[in-house]
Amino acid sequence: MMAGAKRGYGEFKRGWPIVLSAMLGIGLGLSPVPFYTIGIFAPELAHTFHWGFAQVMGGLPITTIAVFIASPLVGMLSDRFGVRIVTLVSVALFGLSFMAFSFSNGSLTLFYINWGMMALLGAGTLPITWTRAVNNAFDVRKGLALGLSLLGTGLFGYLVKPFAAALLAAWGWRAAYLVIGALPLVVALPVAFFGFHDVDARGSVVDRKAVQAQRRAATPGLTFVQAIKNWRFWVLACAFVPISFAVGGPIPNMENILKIAHFAPKDIIALASLIGLSVIGGRLVGGWLIDRIWAPAVALVLIGAPAVACWLLAHGPLGYDVTALSIIMIGFAAGVEYDLMAFLTARYFGMKSYASIYGALYGFFAAGAGVAPVIFGGAFDKTGSYHDPLLLAAGALMIGALMLLTLGRYRTFGPSSTVAIMAAEQTADILPA
Repeated sequence: MMAGAKRGYGEFKRGWPIVLSAMLGIGLGLSPVPFYTIGIFAPELAHTFHWGFAQVMGGLPITTIAVFIASPLVGMLSDRFGVRIVTLVSVALFGLSFMAFSFSNGSLTLFYINWGMMALLGAGTLPITWTRAVNNAFDVRKGLALGLSLLGTGLFGYLVKPFAAALLAAWGWRAAYLVIGALPLVVALPVAFFGFHDVDARGSVVDRKAVQAQRRAATPGLTFVQAIKNWRFWVLACAFVPISFAVGGPIPNMENILKIAHFAPKDIIALASLIGLSVIGGRLVGGWLIDRIWAPAVALVLIGAPAVACWLLAHGPLGYDVTALSIIMIGFAAGVEYDLMAFLTARYFGMKSYASIYGALYGFFAAGAGVAPVIFGGAFDKTGSYHDPLLLAAGALMIGALMLLTLGRYRTFGPSSTVAIMAAEQTADILPA
């Protein structure tokens, strides 16, 4: 027990720059920033260009399609060339493409093209890349390290909503797009440049070209082809579609859900911002729990319970406290889903082709999350209510959580990937730089 605790401390002492870089890179990347800000920008864009609410939300499924295409490619590039170069380039391109929204001229076609290009160019900022290095650097405290790395989605999800609202009120939506798009360039990129590396067990930078063949041969786990032939891959893929749909639908529509429930504008911002805080809680609590308890059982509670929240919101209006609790439960589910997927990928398929496998699974995840806001927005445009999609989300959460229970015990592939990498380097008689 003491040896495990010492190893866990040593992992964080060695790997904290990787965790910090991942937290900032993920938090200011493609996953949270467009998703958490669309609810702030949508009313302004609809008013300026006379678009429907569902038309504005239509950018999200465009992103889904692009991510579905780009995620496996990003994973393969990361496995082949390393995650560092992929992330650095993608962070810069994502920031620039998000800033390009400030030049929108009322053309829905150009608006959707911008969404697609942003997703293609920014796919390297998704957890696919960052969690590869985190998984390699941590073994004993893998779940906690992943939770802290993915904390950025909740942290910036909490901060970016009121920040975007303040920018919009002060300078308008065009300036808000420019300022928010600059954040990855001035915050995440410099930190990642100095702190983000794929490391071996001793914390040294890996010379990937020199040890690539030895590393892949020694790293335990399934290849990408072996994984997609395994039934557990398809259980995960099918489970995360309804889970991501159920979580991805209410969050970008939350401001409007609260508006039609007759909350005051200041209460809407305060309540919607609770999503980010509860995502942080889900990251920390979920990461701590999955290190100690079988992860699908954790998922049943943390992902299944928000079904009650969706049911309550569907049958509103509710009081402030009950609404806040419902939002917190949805945020907890959003907080645990990313690190749960990363953790389950590593535990059931190993690290040999982790980025490729995770990238493919993320494509299914993105499919559910991408179509959900449009379905929610379309329901509102037709009925003026979110009752039906919220009930659908409640059922989807339970279905997805129950599916994960079929995965069975974690699989054993041999020594941890960090040990395997070090052994490969020693066998090749190569000293890390």
